[in-house]
Amino acid sequence: MKVLYDHQIFSFQKYGGISRYFHELVKNFRIVKGVKIELSLVFSNNYYISENNKGKYINFFPNKNFRYKNQIISYINKIKTIKKLKKQKFDIFHPTFNDPYFLEYIGDKPFVFTVHDMINEKFPEMFPLDSATKNKKLLCEKASKIIAISQNTKQDIMDIFNIDKSKIDVVYHGNSMHVNNDFKLNINLPDKYILYVGSRDRYKNFEKFIVAIAKILNEEKEASVICGGGGEFTSYELELFYKLKIENRIIQFNVDDDVLAKLYSKATLFIFPSLYEGFGIPILEAFACKCPLACSNTSSLPEIAGDAAKYFDPYSEDSIYNVVKAVYKSDVVQESLIQKGLCRLEYFSWKRTIDETYKVYNSVSKLGIYEK
Repeated sequence: MKVLYDHQIFSFQKYGGISRYFHELVKNFRIVKGVKIELSLVFSNNYYISENNKGKYINFFPNKNFRYKNQIISYINKIKTIKKLKKQKFDIFHPTFNDPYFLEYIGDKPFVFTVHDMINEKFPEMFPLDSATKNKKLLCEKASKIIAISQNTKQDIMDIFNIDKSKIDVVYHGNSMHVNNDFKLNINLPDKYILYVGSRDRYKNFEKFIVAIAKILNEEKEASVICGGGGEFTSYELELFYKLKIENRIIQFNVDDDVLAKLYSKATLFIFPSLYEGFGIPILEAFACKCPLACSNTSSLPEIAGDAAKYFDPYSEDSIYNVVKAVYKSDVVQESLIQKGLCRLEYFSWKRTIDETYKVYNSVSKLGIYEK
């Protein structure tokens, strides 16, 4: 069985859950007997590719930012992918994002499409005039099989796109985060801090979290908030911090995996206040780094975290405040969450992801109309 992955996510994403997922598929399937993997890529500045492929793909001006940079990378990579599609020397195609460009070149070969979330569809007011929904729906309709990364995402696909459940298989992510004990963190951290990770815009619910957490920062003078990744604070965020009188208690760091793992491992707790997630990889990262978790009681988050989190209503400042403070103040609660998180983590592994993805590929390859 030969599986062809395209360039899409590796053309524009430097860090992120989707590129990490496809990198893990490519890396792990390469050692599976009977499976041959090809990733159609010339240029990529993706962190996971750069760190693990030893120069097989070329960095494209990695330290320079200029207009249309990602578009240039994508254009060159797309040319290569189209050539490979036209040659038809593969058994299954697995696109890495939502661009349906390949439909006119794929012929009668099957393709598997992974849906990572239905955020754009659940919150259309946050994503006006977005083409992702149209493309995603088309690919769900055309795909031989759909992989949903949680039961919650599968249900959303069924409800919103009216896709039959028999076409959708749920395959969970694994964990890639580990604490490197040899890595020395050259950052002075507060003794006690609440960790927030990733993007802070729209459905991530950062502003409501900050307003709620400000009460704790004003009550617990040793407490701070660290934001890992997500870019520098905007002028609006800085103004909000100043208004809440917490401008000296919130710090932002750009992070790679080693830094992020250390931030998790030293945090008093990790908070995940998102309104919606298709899976929630930071949950597994927190578990792996022995970091207590407080998170929203919405979408896929309870499905993934199970009993290893304290839950709050992300629409309620009082709920966020009460739950976070309860975890922050109790060593007993923190230790209980850590132990439950380690147990919960055993349910998620990339080996399991690979095994179940192989079953999806195998089911598609045996469809009579695709046999050569």
